[in-house]
Amino acid sequence: MKQVDQKKAMKIIGFTLTIFILTVATHDGEFWPFSTYPMFSQAGNPWTRAMILDVSQQDEETFWQSHSLNERSTPTLSLRKYGVDQIDFSNFISKTDHWSDNRKNALFTLFKNDLLPDGKWMVVKVRGELVNKDSVHVRIQPFLLLTENGVVENPLLDDSFYFRGEN
Repeated sequence: MKQVDQKKAMKIIGFTLTIFILTVATHDGEFWPFSTYPMFSQAGNPWTRAMILDVSQQDEETFWQSHSLNERSTPTLSLRKYGVDQIDFSNFISKTDHWSDNRKNALFTLFKNDLLPDGKWMVVKVRGELVNKDSVHVRIQPFLLLTENGVVENPLLDDSFYFRGEN
């Protein structure tokens, strides 16, 4: 009876390993939950993050233009220096569907004490996506301008970029 149980167990193990090997072989060596990095199970999907650029020295005609990451000519601000968590900031910018005056004021309040007179900081949405399975295309979309007087929306963007929900 013990011999039969061992044969059955070996068949189950063999079947499981065969399925695993076939699955890994057809998924470029990765198969969640057996992936080396299961936290990257969403790899390949487009992503959006936010950052702030110092556009104080840039011409207003150009700082509203969308551009690639490689074309960026303005310095970025370290949010940590201002006591703002990058992940929280990015979620606030990229996941807000309705940019009411209260939302804009909340953003302005984060940085109003640090903006120099005549300073201009551009909040941008950075969107990346996989291209041709071997490279990433990253685009910077100017979104909100912070000045000492408040927050200004990008005049080149349609209202649907700022009011998609009823929050």
